[in-house]
Amino acid sequence: MYHQPVLKNRRTLLERAEKFISEIYFTDCNLRGRLYGDACPLESISSSLSQQRIPFLEAVKQNFEPYQVGDTFGPTWWTCWFKVSLRIPDSWRGKQVHLSWESDGEAMVWRDEQPVQGLTKEGEKTSYILTECLKDDEPHSISLYVELACNSLFGAGQGSMIAAPDPDRKYSVQKAELVVFKSDVRELLTDLEMLVDMVKLLGEGEQRGYQALFTANEMVNLCEPTNPSSFPAARSLAQKFFSQRNGESQHTVHAMGHCHIDSAWLWPYEETIRKCARSWVTVIRLMEKNPHMVFTCSQAQQFDWVKSWYPGLFSQIQHFVKKGQFIPVGGTWVEMDGNLPSGESMVRQFLEGQRFFKKEFGNYCKEFWLPDTFGYSAQLPQLMQSSGITRFLTQKLSWNLVNTFPHNTFFWEGLDGSQVLTHFPPGNSYEMKGKVEDLVNTVKNNKDKGRANHSAALFGFGDGGGGPTQLMLDRLDRVQDTDGLPRVQMSSPNRLFSELEADSSLLCTWTGELFLELHNGTYTTQAQIKLGNRQCETLLHDVEVASSLALCLDKTFQYPSEPLQILWSTATSVAVLNTLPWERTEVLPLTGGAPDHHQPCLGTIADYTVEWFQPHNVVYFRWNGFSPIMLFIPGGMVSVSYCCLFQVEWFESHKFLKVEFPVRVRSPNATYEIQFGHLQRPTHRNTSWDWARFEVPITSFIQFVGHKWADLSEHVGSALRAPKSPDANADMGSHQFTYAVMPHTGTFQEASVIQWAYNLNNPLRLIDHAPGSHIVAWSAFSVSAAAVILETVKQAEDRKDGLVVRLYESHGSSVSVYLTAGFPITEAWHCDLLERVDPSRPAPITASGISISFSPFQIVSLLLYLK
Repeated sequence: MYHQPVLKNRRTLLERAEKFISEIYFTDCNLRGRLYGDACPLESISSSLSQQRIPFLEAVKQNFEPYQVGDTFGPTWWTCWFKVSLRIPDSWRGKQVHLSWESDGEAMVWRDEQPVQGLTKEGEKTSYILTECLKDDEPHSISLYVELACNSLFGAGQGSMIAAPDPDRKYSVQKAELVVFKSDVRELLTDLEMLVDMVKLLGEGEQRGYQALFTANEMVNLCEPTNPSSFPAARSLAQKFFSQRNGESQHTVHAMGHCHIDSAWLWPYEETIRKCARSWVTVIRLMEKNPHMVFTCSQAQQFDWVKSWYPGLFSQIQHFVKKGQFIPVGGTWVEMDGNLPSGESMVRQFLEGQRFFKKEFGNYCKEFWLPDTFGYSAQLPQLMQSSGITRFLTQKLSWNLVNTFPHNTFFWEGLDGSQVLTHFPPGNSYEMKGKVEDLVNTVKNNKDKGRANHSAALFGFGDGGGGPTQLMLDRLDRVQDTDGLPRVQMSSPNRLFSELEADSSLLCTWTGELFLELHNGTYTTQAQIKLGNRQCETLLHDVEVASSLALCLDKTFQYPSEPLQILWSTATSVAVLNTLPWERTEVLPLTGGAPDHHQPCLGTIADYTVEWFQPHNVVYFRWNGFSPIMLFIPGGMVSVSYCCLFQVEWFESHKFLKVEFPVRVRSPNATYEIQFGHLQRPTHRNTSWDWARFEVPITSFIQFVGHKWADLSEHVGSALRAPKSPDANADMGSHQFTYAVMPHTGTFQEASVIQWAYNLNNPLRLIDHAPGSHIVAWSAFSVSAAAVILETVKQAEDRKDGLVVRLYESHGSSVSVYLTAGFPITEAWHCDLLERVDPSRPAPITASGISISFSPFQIVSLLLYLK
């Protein structure tokens, strides 16, 4: 019957539509309450608790006891395995049937000895589809196993997500039953949800928002929740609305499934492996149902874990990689930190990652993918370019606390002038949900309007895993080209960047580091891990140098892991190994003698209880009962500098330990070493960009350059922190660290500051030598100019008779040098960081050595063929 239109109130209509699909209100009579139909209990459910994370074939052999829904188990980090027996009623023929499972923790469903889907309430995955449409010839009796980890997507924080974990938390299953799922109700709910969100997001001033409101209201008028025959008419209204298209100039959103997983954060490493499996197997199920779906996935380490622990799943991933749906991205072994690792560590990230992706999936990655790191070194563009990567996607910088970064799409220019096309998704998230809000924010927040008309939208639960859901895909499918919203297309990184490259003439360029104004203090926390990382970098460098030299002397040499272990444990003649390409001597620390009062003041200790131990040049001081600190001042650890060795017994709470070196030098800038180079930061705070950059990870040296005098005490080194979450015992215990202060005249290049910093961090190594043998001095490499540092010597990846040497220009100058070798070389070729030879660039071998030309801060890799 026709009704005369009447005046409508916007708020009343909006609330009416919201209540009609609410999960909270009126579920006894609204549409949401009709999402599930009949329910049926499981035939049986039993459980077995394990303290360890055990494989499936071992788990099914355990003793299983009857389990009642609601019973608790645990504690945190344990695993509870469930054996589920079920029978689908014959009367459900033709219906979609789910195992409805709601529990604490993260779960994996196993069927026929294979993982088939992840389950977690936090990731909006609380059911496993047993059949899309029950047929007579399908099995009605099914046995499943559910592997449930006693931790959530974000660990087990006590009181808050990032608090220290609660080791005694108990877990339970709240629901485990068979249910009929009504897909027609889900479709209608999704229609109405998208319309309601458009009403709210487009606002009262938008004509399109009112059209969405009246469409939703008419759908509510037509729809009777208890009568499915009323649904098609309501759905046709929604389809008519969503099919009203945009103009040609509308922004295009490139939607890509995504599931960022922190390899180490609020849970143990072993749980990361299971998070990957739970997330990725769920993605595979979605791809089977949605052939248009695209999913991007980084971190070769995580792929390698899944390959080892879940080979069947890895084979499925390889299948969908070939189909172009499961897209490996990133090109690195893990999504590494962008500041702390050494230059060579970053090189190996690309080398190992790219080789893995090429071997397992047939292609190198074209995009560097680093959505969740805490800053970006100015040398990353050069490292990308030299690894076959010209595109970069990240997110974190859009979360700055102080200054808003001015671009979303731009060219990032590194220290040496290398450029990469860079994109920050304007939606300011790498875990969108496919909602209208995500699409509206993508357009609204785009800082390069008029310059770039394409953006990425990464959708799926992340950080702790989870990934995309069917609902997210359904949302995006509805609004592929809907007036009032940007265009949406399921896309790939290659398609996005190709579109951006095709129209890049107006894009701006950002030069230098990308500094994150967030997560301050993380570079100081967990000092022992960072120390261990740096020591491993140095040790690996030295082992590679020594092994390479052995290869030069004996081409039959094999890497001697076991013999070296024996040699280190036997003991009568000593050789000295200098792994740096210049001559040097080092003086052992002096003992005895009075304090040198001519040394510069290292800080005020007037308020401390101080004791001086003269024989060993030790200052012991404690202040107000805080942790004791011992300061050693040896006389000649590095002969041209004042060297301070600190030992701290650290047992504080919520405090910093800072080290201050007030110097009488006036300079507007301070110089800091970064990977394969250095950069400058202002010492003043003229602008918010200046004072926000108060934190820098120290790798080897900091240089204050200038004349006259000034108080540079604002440059304080943060040595230790005492946070209490997520690790309640972070950094508690003994610490030792060294500072060297080196006064000099002239520039730091003229004073060889870089070389002295290398000397401090790369001490000479004493190597046991065979008794009675003659030790001969031998120089394997030398470089003709101090500006060029020989950083790495290693065996080539794919040629056992080849060496790779890596050098870089450290002063910021253009220079030509000769690299001389103490052994015969037949050929020398320029290669990239993946050790692929450039056939157009041989390195000339002359009487003076191998001739190499450098531009400022350029990294050069050479492949040397041994005679």
